[in-house]
Amino acid sequence: MSVRAFIGLGSNLGDPAVTLRRALEDLELVPSSRLVARSPLYANPPLGPVAQGEFVNAVAELATTLSARALLAELRRIEAAHGRTRDGTRWGPRTLDLDLLLHGATVLDDPDLHLPHRGLPTRNFVLYPLHDLAPELVVPGAGALRELLARCSADGLRRLD
Repeated sequence: MSVRAFIGLGSNLGDPAVTLRRALEDLELVPSSRLVARSPLYANPPLGPVAQGEFVNAVAELATTLSARALLAELRRIEAAHGRTRDGTRWGPRTLDLDLLLHGATVLDDPDLHLPHRGLPTRNFVLYPLHDLAPELVVPGAGALRELLARCSADGLRRLD
């Protein structure tokens, strides 16, 4: 049985919009999965202390029969194919960032995988594109997406397409 999985996409190196469009094409090829929808692209200021350019972000919805861990492995494979290296830098510039935001109703708190994603309830660059795809969504442990969105300012967020 397939589950709804939501993937956060982000990039701020090279041509981020082109990178995200290519990554969406790659998501169409994930085994045992189907790309159901993609949000518009959004530009936003970076998080964290590192001086860097603005990010372009989006959210994709997959229908998948993969486990959360198997899907995460596919996401990391796609990141690596786009030149992503994981050197331990948090919130730094990156060619491509793919975050597993939700995997059905799975709640998980392991060292390498947190579901729902820890930043989901408070990050406008996740909530607004997620709302574009699934306004009725209820985030396990956090509540209705509409309520989360109502508490999150759109300051600095710009819709690109």
